[in-house]
Amino acid sequence: MTGARGPTGDGAGGPGGPEGHEDHKGPSGPAPTAFVRIDGTPLHVRVEGLGPVCLLTGGLGSSWFDWDLVVPFLTPYRTVVRFDRPGYGLSASEPADRPAPTAAGEAGRIRAVLDALGLPGRCTVAGHSLAGFHAEAFARLYPERTAGLVLLDGSVEPDPRPRPAPRLRDLAARATAAAATAVAVPYLLGPAVRRTVARATTVRHEDLAPAPLVRHCYRTGRSLRALLRENTHYLDMAAELAALRRAAPLPAGLPVTVLAADDGLSGPRTEEWLAAQRGLAELLGAEYRRTAPAGHLLMFDRPDAVASAVLDTSRGPG
Repeated sequence: MTGARGPTGDGAGGPGGPEGHEDHKGPSGPAPTAFVRIDGTPLHVRVEGLGPVCLLTGGLGSSWFDWDLVVPFLTPYRTVVRFDRPGYGLSASEPADRPAPTAAGEAGRIRAVLDALGLPGRCTVAGHSLAGFHAEAFARLYPERTAGLVLLDGSVEPDPRPRPAPRLRDLAARATAAAATAVAVPYLLGPAVRRTVARATTVRHEDLAPAPLVRHCYRTGRSLRALLRENTHYLDMAAELAALRRAAPLPAGLPVTVLAADDGLSGPRTEEWLAAQRGLAELLGAEYRRTAPAGHLLMFDRPDAVASAVLDTSRGPG
């Protein structure tokens, strides 16, 4: 797991309006903070900097502020886009009739966010952890929009198989979140759980995110619902991406970087993880980098290495 005030229900920000921008535009492009309505759902976005576009998307339970330490390294050279998937950060939840999360669906959401921001050109996409599935799917499904691909300690499943009854599992995830929210579990425990997970996944053992934002975003039922839905469909998305790798090759010459976090412990678990990251790089024909010491939330431990991977990768064609 990895917020700010907003006027809509359940802690989400974003006024109503037509598809596209729901905030202000500056004279030369999107406002630094805005809400875009994608398929009827208001999503919180941040746009900063100047130059070629890169988009940062976080892993399971992440919010926009988890990239705060990385962004200053990028904005002198890149237009940096961050957004919260439905239910996370300041974004609203999706309606109950929406299908379960998929890699292709998230790739389409990335494209829709860029379109809504008036950024129709090519983009370097960086995905952390689970969002590595989304970023890679974007590169495969929208090669004409992809300038580079960066996988930051990305999720790896060597032989994924989809689990049965996806719709029933999705309904169960929603019901579990609703039941927990009814007895105030997210309100009472959400921020503490977020902080505990963040501390466990950084070598510095602290959550560097602003405490008021963590409290605002992680005590809501919408964040728990989003997390449970993504988690229950994790293996489904891994299997979907495996099939996509066979059907839709990456564009020829696309610069790809895999950045692995090495916690410096040199134990079997660390070595196994680094081997999996090297295998992912070999599978994708990517440059493999290792940064140490760093935990899985490497945006906190080594924001400079994350930014370097993005900048170097986006120097490729496009």
